[in-house]
Amino acid sequence: MGAEESTGERTGEAAASGSGAASATGGRTPRTALVTALMLAMALAALDSSIVSTAVPQIVGDLGGFSVFSWLFAGYLLAVTVTLPVYGKLSDTFGRKPVLLFGTALFVVGSLLCALAWNMAALIAFRLVQGLGGGALQGTVQTLAADLYPLKDRPRIQARMSSVWAASAVAGPALGGLIASYADWRWIFLINLPLGGLALWMLARHLVEPVRSPGRRGPVDWAGALAVFACGALLLFALVQGGVAWPWLSAPSLGLLGASAVLATLVVRIERRAAEPIIPGWVWRRRTIAAVNLALGALGLLMVAPLVFVPTYAQSVLGLGPVSAGLVMSAMTLTWPASAAFSQHVYRRIGFRNSAAVGISLAAAILFAFTLLPYPARPWQPTLVMLLLGAALGLFQLPLIVGVQSTVGWSERGTTTASVLFCRQVGQSLGAALFGAVANATIAARLAHAPMSGLPDHLDDVSKALDRPQLLPTAAADYLRASVAAAVDHIFLGATAAAVAALLVLLLMAPRRFPILEEHQEGRHADT
Repeated sequence: MGAEESTGERTGEAAASGSGAASATGGRTPRTALVTALMLAMALAALDSSIVSTAVPQIVGDLGGFSVFSWLFAGYLLAVTVTLPVYGKLSDTFGRKPVLLFGTALFVVGSLLCALAWNMAALIAFRLVQGLGGGALQGTVQTLAADLYPLKDRPRIQARMSSVWAASAVAGPALGGLIASYADWRWIFLINLPLGGLALWMLARHLVEPVRSPGRRGPVDWAGALAVFACGALLLFALVQGGVAWPWLSAPSLGLLGASAVLATLVVRIERRAAEPIIPGWVWRRRTIAAVNLALGALGLLMVAPLVFVPTYAQSVLGLGPVSAGLVMSAMTLTWPASAAFSQHVYRRIGFRNSAAVGISLAAAILFAFTLLPYPARPWQPTLVMLLLGAALGLFQLPLIVGVQSTVGWSERGTTTASVLFCRQVGQSLGAALFGAVANATIAARLAHAPMSGLPDHLDDVSKALDRPQLLPTAAADYLRASVAAAVDHIFLGATAAAVAALLVLLLMAPRRFPILEEHQEGRHADT
């Protein structure tokens, strides 16, 4: 019998949607100031990548290091991803407040160090420090959102968090561009200091957690934390560098992937012996949590298509400028939070699993519809696709997060939330590697069989040629644009397959009704 069936403390989804939960404020109604502080902390992480991306030319011009600047983003993502499960377990052991305060302070310190960087190597190293704090921000804020509100009200706070990401996706590039144009790029990092300081002050003042018995705290699995960190870092490094710094089948790639497999085996052995493992076995033994982890891993994978390749498509194929191309992609972020807020009316009628299944089914159809766009498409056509995709994914993601958080008590919610976010981040890293290889293979094949001359000889020269299409013969420029469009179509077919895989996971693995934990029982430690 699985853990979900053995607890004896769970009821159906409908029954749990009405009563109050023990909140992170010790049972009192959360203050507006606390929710504002959480949104501010989330904004620090949400703004980070989008605001930095627009200042890359100025950063490279000042510090040099063009060949490695991509690690400004890859290094940050790596640090966030591999620390998520560690912070999740620590928040279950010591409480949310100390973990969130530590993560916010570390993020602010990392921002200050980034502003003081003297070369690209130092900036990349300090971005890693930022990422170590960002992992605590992302996981702990999402966990507190569930602690603060009973089930019936959780969509409201989760929708607010989604709106933070949506606003950051739109405002980040514009703000970064303004700072890079009219001030020194270092202000992109310095702006985090007052924002982070305000978040720290508000969290310290307003976040009050219930006192937990010392007997509930087991020994911290530091060996497991180190092993998880090393394994995740090595795997993500292999995925980020593979196909870029060296071929996939080269000795460096095979060596890194092999070493990652060895470390993964070591992680399993350490975690099985640990009294309080960082990644406990019940995360994968419980059908609901395992299904949500896999489904949101597929979400991370498919999200690479709109986030990474739609701006490229808009610029290279449609001929739009960087700002307009960013707006095409960010259209998705306008409908996502609205759909997420609406999803509560759907899952209260048909359940968490079925709501998510409807959302991902619509997403699969919309992703496939992108491949049917005419060539050349008009800008409003991919924009409409992105609007519809955001609505579908909002209906898919939020019911799963709210649902899975409601199947566990306080003492397991941080670990559960972190495992979900970790799988989504790993899926995104896998998607970047996989879809990058698909795009390169498609364009290389079309260049090899081009019916005309004057095209670039190497993949590295394609973006340069598309930046100045007037230097190419008209037929060659159009053929190159069509090649990029074909590559993006193949990527969206892959994203469609990922959406179908997520749907199958939900239908075959997830229970029809999530085993919701009664909210007056949330403080009890569930059977593992």
